[in-house]
Amino acid sequence: MTTASAHPLRFVGFVGNHNSSEIIPRQGPVVDRDYIETVAKAHELGGFDSVLQAFHADAPDSLQVSQHITSVTDRLGVLIAHRPGFQAPTILARQLATLDQLSRGRVAINVITGAERSELARDGNTVDDKDDRYARTSEFLDIVRAEWTSDEPFDYRGRFYRVEKAFSQVKPYNPSGIPVWIAGASAAAVEVAGRHADTYAVWGETHDQVRELLARVRAAVAKAGRPQPAFSLSLRPILADTEDAAWARAEAIHEKAKALLDRTGFTRGDLPSNEGARRLLAIADAAADRGHRHDKRLWTAIAALTGAKGNSTSLVGTPDQVADALLDYYDLGVTTFLIRGFDPLPDAIAYGRELLPRVRQLVTERQRAQAVAAE
Repeated sequence: MTTASAHPLRFVGFVGNHNSSEIIPRQGPVVDRDYIETVAKAHELGGFDSVLQAFHADAPDSLQVSQHITSVTDRLGVLIAHRPGFQAPTILARQLATLDQLSRGRVAINVITGAERSELARDGNTVDDKDDRYARTSEFLDIVRAEWTSDEPFDYRGRFYRVEKAFSQVKPYNPSGIPVWIAGASAAAVEVAGRHADTYAVWGETHDQVRELLARVRAAVAKAGRPQPAFSLSLRPILADTEDAAWARAEAIHEKAKALLDRTGFTRGDLPSNEGARRLLAIADAAADRGHRHDKRLWTAIAALTGAKGNSTSLVGTPDQVADALLDYYDLGVTTFLIRGFDPLPDAIAYGRELLPRVRQLVTERQRAQAVAAE
């Protein structure tokens, strides 16, 4: 079984297209160039390895924004969210490989199959069954990888895609290729991850949930005969100088988020079709009577409030306390942390100054101790 030490420790941040969050109404234009550049540079200066660019059916194009991010930074990687099914895999493969060449190997793709039918319909989705969409994703990635690796034209005939004599002159910058990230907790998602994931991403769940899900993915990868992937955990750390101040800040964030949702007339609605969101809501609702707190300092109140819309759970405490809590997930096999704040720019700066160095130091000390014990 792959252990945490088999993969390097990495931190991934988030660059939105404009300043907004659960507690901040959108400010500025939909594509706010100055904001994008400022937040990207803050992540690079703060020691982040890369930043996520999200995908939504009504949002700016993540590939083009990511290209701009690489043009205004020197080493920051971009994790580009993409939803298969709406663009030919051969074309996307060449687009990503081109950007990977221009950025000297700073590209990764976050493959989002999608669960909400209403959003998928905006882009003309014709495959309603979710398991079928994951099957489409698997074929999509078969072709993308073939474009990146094949030295001669290839044919592909599947249920959803067919290509004849496909070939790309442009290949990824690094021999190892462009990393593929996959998320999803359903059986179909785990099967696709077993076949294709270089990194498998999970939401910020409890220790028991993460342990169970990673075991399922490891089994699927072993069945496929592939090297074990890296594992990423997504969280919204809430930091303060004291533990009491951090929890007070968390409660203030909850109140601001609730007030903003009340202004928009938002209601949580029915149980989401996304299995990952269902898992988050299950633990959030189960702990409502104890302040939505789990394990050492996992906090799920925002997930409960929003219906677990995306990355919505937090670790709350001082930088030392949150770093220690992240190490618990590291011990489970998580080596990549995808973190973003509710106040995006100031939080990214604080993470780079106060959190990332502490986690890296703790991991280095842990590895040294393990090496000494093995002698």
